[in-house]
Amino acid sequence: MLPLTWRSLVQRARHIWRTSLQVRTVAITVFFSTIAVTIISGYMSISIATNLYDARKTQVLAESRQATASAQQLFDTSVSSDGTIDLNTAGSTAQSAVTRSLSSPGGTQFALQRTPGQSTQQVLTPFSTSVLDVSVISNELRDAVAQDDGQLYSQAVSLNTEGQIDPGIVVGSAIEVPTAGQYELYLVYNVRDVQQTLDFVQQTLLLGSLLLIATIGLVTFLVTRLAINPVRIAAETAEKLADGELDRRIPEKGEDVIATLARSFNRMADSLQRQITQLAALSRVQQRFVSDVSHELRTPLTTIRLAGDVIYEQRDQFNPTTARTAELLHAQVGRFESMLADLLEMSRYDAGAVTLDTEPTNLVRLVEESLEAIRPLADEKGSELRLVAPGGYFEADVDARRIRRILQNLLGNALDHGDGHPIVVYVDSDSEAVAIAVRDYGVGMDAAQLQRVFDRFWRADPSRQRSTGGTGLGLAIATEDAQVHGGVLDVWSEPGTGTCFRLTLPRSADRRITADTVPPLELPPVDPIEAVIDPAESAAQQTASERPEERA
Repeated sequence: MLPLTWRSLVQRARHIWRTSLQVRTVAITVFFSTIAVTIISGYMSISIATNLYDARKTQVLAESRQATASAQQLFDTSVSSDGTIDLNTAGSTAQSAVTRSLSSPGGTQFALQRTPGQSTQQVLTPFSTSVLDVSVISNELRDAVAQDDGQLYSQAVSLNTEGQIDPGIVVGSAIEVPTAGQYELYLVYNVRDVQQTLDFVQQTLLLGSLLLIATIGLVTFLVTRLAINPVRIAAETAEKLADGELDRRIPEKGEDVIATLARSFNRMADSLQRQITQLAALSRVQQRFVSDVSHELRTPLTTIRLAGDVIYEQRDQFNPTTARTAELLHAQVGRFESMLADLLEMSRYDAGAVTLDTEPTNLVRLVEESLEAIRPLADEKGSELRLVAPGGYFEADVDARRIRRILQNLLGNALDHGDGHPIVVYVDSDSEAVAIAVRDYGVGMDAAQLQRVFDRFWRADPSRQRSTGGTGLGLAIATEDAQVHGGVLDVWSEPGTGTCFRLTLPRSADRRITADTVPPLELPPVDPIEAVIDPAESAAQQTASERPEERA
């Protein structure tokens, strides 16, 4: 595991890489430039090394050919008129002749070796320079030279010169010594000067490549900064506009494409500012209208309610038609009161006039109270109510009245659409958040319905019979109640499988649930009750009803 400091550095580098277009551009340019320069420099280095070696080898072969010819000529002319030869004198003279034929005798050594497997009357004692290690002459080279086909054979070797390893070339050729048979002349050339030249060239190429890459990186940085800086200013201005600072604009300089972009952006911002201002004014008028109408309707509605209650209580004295009319009047007046209450609540949210009265609350106890309140209706529907609360940090700072209202709405929806199946409420928490999930196993919803389930007044099937209200504002108000707590209300549903709503709230009133927060409950939570529900029975009930689920 990396130390904390290295982990923080790596995370910071990853953040800079993801957020900075300029850094990515410069890094990618330098990376590919480094690859290109490395390939080019490597090719040049190999080409120069090959040319230097070939040139030196050509020179060495020329000198070796001349030395071999001189030595052969000396041995040939050392034969007396009677066909005899003084091999010792001829050998000494041959050493001198070979030495004179070399252009750089100080860096060259030589050796004269007798070809094995010969039987002659006389034998010339093999000789070599004093510092030459004859072990550098390989057996492969000696076998090639022993063929005596008139060619020169060369081989690259490493020479140990005063404790330093230098590159060298060994050139071998065959010489015919009168009366003594075939001998092999080996010339060993030290090519340290070639290696030094190659090292200098490679160092120059390396330094030049580094300077070139640095120059490319610097130029790329300056160019990208020049091009990206206006884009960065535009992005910052757009962010401020998105945050509500509608008077922000991009500075307009010059006549180039960036200036054209700035002018176009500013005209767009002016247009958006005018339209947003108009829409905000219209929204305020609409909110004011809804609020005023709701308040104004409460007085006549109270009078109608009182009169309706009197008529409803005396319905037994009326004929059946009038009595039924009194019942309908009583039910619709109650629905009207509920709708006005919801409209007033929405107007408070729209006006930003909602305040929370938070206190530490045990959410398990709150859920139990909500279940008990709805249990008579659940018994009437034939739905079993279950509570799954494994235990933990259940207490949280919430407005209990608003959370209770959310639960009543979710439980009412579950009863209306559970088709008599069990309804399970899950409660779980961790040190950061608390989650409540209400799961039913009813008809469920498809993807199109899920997109609109939290819309105001939206009802997929207004004709579906409801037992808990149905103004079409319940989930919209529940969403606002969750958001004012800093929480989130999520939904999952599948046709024929059921629906699950999950309310996630922060444990502390000064925190919020973000996209990075991991809720304590999955959506939907995993529970063994799913094995109790008969999928075939649920699908058969949905096929019989053929009615999409309505969520209010």
